[in-house]
Amino acid sequence: MTVVYIDLLFLLNLIANYLLLLAAGRIAGAVLLRWRIGLGGAAGALYAVLVFLPGMEWLAFWPCKLACGVLMALIAYGGEYHLLRVAVIFFGASAALAGAVLGLELLGSVSLTLEHGVFYSRIDIRLLLLLFVACYFVLSLFFRRTGQKDRELVRLEVVLEGGAASITALVDTGHSLVDSATNRPVVVAEAQALAGLLPDWADAAAPIQSVERCHAAGSRQARLVPYRAVGVECGMLLALRTQGVTVNGKPLGRLLVALSPTAVGDGSGYQALLGGI
Repeated sequence: MTVVYIDLLFLLNLIANYLLLLAAGRIAGAVLLRWRIGLGGAAGALYAVLVFLPGMEWLAFWPCKLACGVLMALIAYGGEYHLLRVAVIFFGASAALAGAVLGLELLGSVSLTLEHGVFYSRIDIRLLLLLFVACYFVLSLFFRRTGQKDRELVRLEVVLEGGAASITALVDTGHSLVDSATNRPVVVAEAQALAGLLPDWADAAAPIQSVERCHAAGSRQARLVPYRAVGVECGMLLALRTQGVTVNGKPLGRLLVALSPTAVGDGSGYQALLGGI
C-alpha cells in the first residue's frame, strides 16, 4: 500500500505545471503573467490531488484530463492572442515530459509517478525536480533552434488625457529610441491601437502639422521624435507625453509614446515596441 502525502503531491505537480505553462508561453511568444501561470499550475495540482480522494476516481478518465489541461491554459493565458498555440504547445510539452519520466523510470528502475500518471516521488524528490527543470530548458532550447524568435511580449498600459488603453508590446533590445530630454525609452505604438485616446489635433501621418496644432491649442503634450529605419535616413514621429505607462503592472512613469502611422508588428499580435527596461 502506497502512502501519499497530499502536500508533497500538490507541490510537485504545481512546480511541473508551472514550468510547462511557462515554457509553452515562451515558445508561443505569449504575454507572460507569472501570477496567472501560477494559478493555472495550482489548478492542475489541485486536480492531481482530487484524483486520489475517495469517490473521485472518475476524474482520472481522459476527457477529465483534457478538460483540466484546457482549463489550466485558459487560466494562464485566457484572452491571449496566441491562446490556441499556447494550448497545443502545452499539451505537447506535457507529453514530452511524461515520456522523459517514463524513460527515466525504465532506465533507473525507480518510480516517479503514481497511477493515472500523476507525478509523485517521496524518495526521489530532488531527482524529479531536476528532471522538470531540465525538460523546461531543453524544450525552450529546441524551439529556439528550430526558428522561433527569442522575444518577450508584455502587457502595456498607456494612460493619456483621453483615458487608458491596454495593448501588447514586444520588448525589443534592438529598439534604441530614447527621449533626448530624459534618456528614458520611448514606446512606439500603432496610432490605430490608441485611436480612442488621441486628441483631435493628433495625426500620426502628419507629425509636424500635429505639433503645430497642439501648440496652437495651448498644449505642450506633443513632440517630434527623430528616428532612423531601413529605407528611412531621418524620419519624424509624433510623440505624446503620457500620464503614465505600466508594463505587466509595473509602473515606468510618464514615458513618451511615439505614434506609428503603420503597423509595428509582423502579424504576431503586438501593437507596440519597447526597448530594454
